[in-house]
Amino acid sequence: MRVAILLLPLALSACGSVERLSRVGRAPEMAPIADPTRQPDYRPVSMPMPAAQDARTLSANSLWRPGSRTFLRDQRAASVGDLVTVLVSIRDQAELQNTTERSRDNSEQLGIPRILGLDSSYARFFPQGFDPSRMLQANSQNSSNGAGTIKRNEAVTMRVAATVTQVLPNGNLVVAGRQQVRVNFEMRDLQLAGIIRPQDIGSDNTVQHDRLAEARITYGGRGTISDVQQPRYGQQILDAVLPF
Repeated sequence: MRVAILLLPLALSACGSVERLSRVGRAPEMAPIADPTRQPDYRPVSMPMPAAQDARTLSANSLWRPGSRTFLRDQRAASVGDLVTVLVSIRDQAELQNTTERSRDNSEQLGIPRILGLDSSYARFFPQGFDPSRMLQANSQNSSNGAGTIKRNEAVTMRVAATVTQVLPNGNLVVAGRQQVRVNFEMRDLQLAGIIRPQDIGSDNTVQHDRLAEARITYGGRGTISDVQQPRYGQQILDAVLPF
């Protein structure tokens, strides 16, 4: 068992090395275009829904549909398989600073000059002398200082076409999209998913990313530069298990 644990980092390192060696001299391969609902990690969304209401009926000779932005047809996404452009513009900035200072000083002293008449026998047990008024004395002192500072500044601006994968009973749309960009030997991968309201979709069939409920936005990459920035498996394991 111990041998297996010791060999585990080597096995992980070998797997990563084999994967990197397999694409030496070649750019990272792009993922094939696929149905988002058939991905292994796809899960249908279930949200609290209001009571069902009767749909409004349209007159047979009406050319106008409620909520339509054009005279003949609404150009916005509304059904499964429709496309909607999500405008991702993330500009987050946070700064936190905490300072903690704590100090404590304790002193305890206990003495029993007389107890059950045994004070006359103290000399037999303590030939060197004993002062019963100072039977127990303890001192403790504790001081702690702490300071922490966090500064974060992030900016991501992109446009991603997402696919409507599900229409919820209240009319909200579940969307998912993925975009890959490869420049030389470095791949950039953007994925997003969330729930939007049809009324939040603009007349140009776009929606801001902050209108996505349960939004999941990931932006990362892989390739030569990413491999250099990634710590080695051995270093990651040591960072996880070492207590100091």
